[in-house]
Amino acid sequence: MTRRQFFKFKKFEVKQTQTAMKIGTDGVLLGAWAAIENAKNILDVGTGTGLIALMSAQRNPHANITAIEIEPKAAEEAAYNFKHSPWHDRLKIIQSDFIQTSFPNQFDAIICNPPFFSKGIGPTDIPRKLARHTVSLSLDKLVHNAAKLLSKKGNLFMIIATEQQNHLTAILKNESLYIQKLCLVKGHANTIAKRILVQIGRKKRPIEQNELIIEKKRHVYTMEYIALTKDFYLKM
Repeated sequence: MTRRQFFKFKKFEVKQTQTAMKIGTDGVLLGAWAAIENAKNILDVGTGTGLIALMSAQRNPHANITAIEIEPKAAEEAAYNFKHSPWHDRLKIIQSDFIQTSFPNQFDAIICNPPFFSKGIGPTDIPRKLARHTVSLSLDKLVHNAAKLLSKKGNLFMIIATEQQNHLTAILKNESLYIQKLCLVKGHANTIAKRILVQIGRKKRPIEQNELIIEKKRHVYTMEYIALTKDFYLKM
């Protein structure tokens, strides 16, 4: 199995032979950043390989984690990764459309690395299109359904493209939800932020905003990025 097909973290391994979207920085950032330490029930929407669900299981030893994935081959791979992890008894995979699925309970944390692209010609490969484009899960539908599933003190965590921030703010107004924390993610200090990590909840309060810079220079990581990801990456 090649390196591209298999990714090893400190406490678990991820097989990614069938999943359209391979392990990437966005997923690792969100899985490490989301404040899920006190959550009892966690939902990972669009789990792909199961990465964020696995990270959540590692970070929170008391949580039960449900992961949902629309693409059958990705869901099959996530199931394999769950089964072979140290936390298989707390991880559950559902192969279904998030919008059309009924859940028996609410969640203290909902985490999603959502599709970014809504314009232009999408990839011809259908699984990759489902993973990367809003053809199957628009931001509007994601937030609307998450709002119904969040517990009273629950939070929705996402990583979005910076150009989606204004649209997200408009959506939240209709759902009586509010951005509580916001982290601008930059590749380098002298570049613009291309991604934003957001924590959303039912309580309106002043937004806690900060910035995360990933690299000082090529393959030389900042102390902040190392601190955030050191429990997962082998070389951190």
